[in-house]
Amino acid sequence: MKHPLVPGSRVVVPVRGRRAVGYCLGESDGSSLGGASAKSVLEVPDADPAFRPDLLNVCRWMSEYYVAPLGMVLRAALPAALGTSKRTQPAVKARRVLTLSARLPSLLERDRAFARSPQQRALYELLESLGGRAAVEQVVAQLRCTPSVVSGLVKRGLARIEMETLARDPFLNRALPSPATSHEPTAAQRDAIAALASARPGEVALLHGITGSGKTLVYIELLRRVVHERQRTAIVLVPEIALTPQTVDRFRAVFGDEVAVLHSALSDGERYDAWLALRRGDKRIAVGARSAVFAPLANLGVIVVDEEHEASYKQGESPRYHAREVAIVRAREAGAVCVLGSATPSLESWENARSGKYRLLSLPERVGGGALPRVEVVDLRVATRAAELTPPDRQLRGILSEPLETALRDRLDRGEQAILLLNRRGYASFIQCSACDWVAVCPDCSISLTYHRAPERLVCHYCRHQEAPSARCPQCGELTLRQKGLGTQQVERLLAERLPAARIARMDVDTTSGKWAHADILDRVGRHEVDVLLGTQMIAKGLDYPNVTLVGVIDADVGINLPDFRASERAFQLISQVAGRAGRGPKGGLVIVQTRVPAHHAVRLAVTHDYARFVAEELQGRVHPPYPPTVRLANIVLSGSNEKATMELALAAGEWFTRALAAMPREKGKTTSPTVPIEMIGPAPCPVERIKQRWRWHLLLRTTRSAALTRVSRRFLTTFVVPARGDLRVTFDRDPVSLL
Repeated sequence: MKHPLVPGSRVVVPVRGRRAVGYCLGESDGSSLGGASAKSVLEVPDADPAFRPDLLNVCRWMSEYYVAPLGMVLRAALPAALGTSKRTQPAVKARRVLTLSARLPSLLERDRAFARSPQQRALYELLESLGGRAAVEQVVAQLRCTPSVVSGLVKRGLARIEMETLARDPFLNRALPSPATSHEPTAAQRDAIAALASARPGEVALLHGITGSGKTLVYIELLRRVVHERQRTAIVLVPEIALTPQTVDRFRAVFGDEVAVLHSALSDGERYDAWLALRRGDKRIAVGARSAVFAPLANLGVIVVDEEHEASYKQGESPRYHAREVAIVRAREAGAVCVLGSATPSLESWENARSGKYRLLSLPERVGGGALPRVEVVDLRVATRAAELTPPDRQLRGILSEPLETALRDRLDRGEQAILLLNRRGYASFIQCSACDWVAVCPDCSISLTYHRAPERLVCHYCRHQEAPSARCPQCGELTLRQKGLGTQQVERLLAERLPAARIARMDVDTTSGKWAHADILDRVGRHEVDVLLGTQMIAKGLDYPNVTLVGVIDADVGINLPDFRASERAFQLISQVAGRAGRGPKGGLVIVQTRVPAHHAVRLAVTHDYARFVAEELQGRVHPPYPPTVRLANIVLSGSNEKATMELALAAGEWFTRALAAMPREKGKTTSPTVPIEMIGPAPCPVERIKQRWRWHLLLRTTRSAALTRVSRRFLTTFVVPARGDLRVTFDRDPVSLL
């Protein structure tokens, strides 16, 4: 072998007449071959293993806990460029470099050597002025000469051409931030930093800090001690790609080129180069979204999970891991400290901290002694009920209430900035016929099509189906199609009409498709080139702009009544987080929340910034019936292209679990009669019954016994027979963040 074969190495092996990439897990005694002969490993393509021992152990845990094939987990933990069998060594970016190989120190020598080739002399002297080495395309462009001049100099032995590998740097066109100004930590920050710096290996700490309390400063000071003083490495996870540029800039301002970024918006080559720099030790801090938890760092000292409550840390495809849980396990395996930070922690993390499983650290005050912003609630039922309002005015006040419009005008007059949140993109939620009530629905999903105005189209936000809107109702033929509901495009248009002098930037999925689109918009906000930043949930967290003195929540009710047990928790977190964007400077701040359910506890307690009271009320609803954190859940989704076959598959799965759970040993509890450790709910159609032409049913497993859930789920996935007809599939999602 060209390279040593050790556990964690990638290998090339023969599989059915082709070369395939696999992973070495360790040595075998051959007993599992069942008498068959072993095949030889064809190649070990890497000098160093792709997985260090601690990361390999994490992947084994993920395979066991999330009941996913280990090979699938290993592939998910590597950059896409390393997971293909077509090219075991990913393509690299290289350039030709021209280097002087002979010196002509005197003018006489040069006159003789270049008597008939003045261009070669010019090239020679240009190289000399550049230190004897430069890119071929650079010198050709600078001299405006032909490539034959370069080859002539090489043929004469005066220079040579070498290939140089270049790192694909996503920050190539972004200047390194100016060095960060030092801030004196508050007493609470000093206590948190000291506690984290002295934490034992593998310990988990929940840093609960109100918005603006300086959690990022705690992270940075902790990394100073871990990376600079102890010479260890670190991972910083952020939930949104939108947050990555600003977070990376903050860490680069302190740690310079030691920071590498990992997230899905990068090209495969950029991700591979960053991964390679981290594995070689060229960079010691990885910042990125959930996949950055697999950064190949040695001597890992700390993992930070910022905004740990965010659902975007959950992977949507198999293996359906939660990056927060993987971070905790990886910190334990590596002997590192895991820091979970949030102003509105998930109920699971809060319960773990309250029970003593995690250490609880608090930042109860804003940095600089600033107060939390004042919050006003506008009841949209009252705002749109006034008898003197015409229908157009009633529609206007349902989008932009009079108090919010007045506050916006006031901020514009004072040269201050505002953030407006509406967690629904597009122009209108759906198109409906007022004559026959027909609604434009996606042909492939059980969901209405969202109307987008620029460009004009109807779009499914699940499968991305698009179609042109019709002028007439296709059911009754009347010209009575009306736009219903609200989206960011409609609010943007209304703002432009009502506030023509305002500079408005919209930030949602439709405006941030480019690699640095998020950063470009936020940079404009930071340079005060934007007066009003309008967007979806991606603007609700992590942003820190002292000149933002107003935050408006256009419709706080979006998602609050979804058929999901986490709906209220998500609504509270979103309102609380976006409210925290206001008043971070000396000018103070105001938050205006528009809602039709002002008495709902998620709205009522977000308005008063009362996280503890919200947790107390929300937990009461998670006991009867029991939901996390009271119990553990697994969601088993059964899908297929045929409706009847999918229903039959779901019923068969329900019967399998009924028999399996009945056969499990009973255990004594607080009740008089012994109970089974796992309860099944369903099967039933999913709330969104059809997605991408696939019908969907699901059943829930609910338990307090994690190990029992693992055993029965693995037995189901390995023994339950799925018929070949109907393109039927079974999906297992442990600790789901959504049941839709």
